[in-house]
Amino acid sequence: MTALLDSLGEAFRLLWALDPAVLEIVVLTLQVTLGALTLALVLGIPLGAALGLARNLRGRGLIVPVIYTGMGLPPVIVGLFTYLMLSNQGPLGWLGWLFTPTGMVAAQTIIAFPIVVGLTMAAVQSVDPALRTQLRSLGATRRQVAMTILLDARTGVTAAVVTAYGSIISEVGAVMLVGGNIRGETRVLTTAIVLETRRGNFALALALGFILLTLALLTNLTFYRLQVRQGGP
Repeated sequence: MTALLDSLGEAFRLLWALDPAVLEIVVLTLQVTLGALTLALVLGIPLGAALGLARNLRGRGLIVPVIYTGMGLPPVIVGLFTYLMLSNQGPLGWLGWLFTPTGMVAAQTIIAFPIVVGLTMAAVQSVDPALRTQLRSLGATRRQVAMTILLDARTGVTAAVVTAYGSIISEVGAVMLVGGNIRGETRVLTTAIVLETRRGNFALALALGFILLTLALLTNLTFYRLQVRQGGP
């Protein structure tokens, strides 16, 4: 118990001193996570909305199960797949993304993308069908109908964003495989916590853990306030 308390005290000291090594890891974590989240949202929200609106879309019976499978795909499998694709022998090896932040963004985007698509689709499907009928009767275009329904489903879409963010900021398997946990290059909070714990450097591991929890809490509080402003729960 004493050792744990000593480690906690050292962790708070590191946080208070704004250790440069810790700040470097935090900044890279945010860059990779927010980059992947942005890509997943840009690609996933339109597809999720389209699948939710076009229930008779050709191939939907195949696409939706694939999306649902992707939502539960283990991150380490995503990391292995991305590693093989980006390796020198892989089809995308010429990009030179392996063991770089860009490769980590690619891996995390693959993780977040099906989550955004699946939850956005569910949110759009939950909107009262009468709204679409009413909009069409008023002469709204397909684009206007889609945007209005997506706006009505904004609480569910916000939940998709929060869930996707939580899934990638806390995962370790994919970024460890694709990034290599290289100091000053690809080391993020989760991989640093694993490394420092293995080294027995519990103070630094705890400090990084507290930062990770704080980032998750602040982000969720932000999204919750947005939900409240939008009339959500």
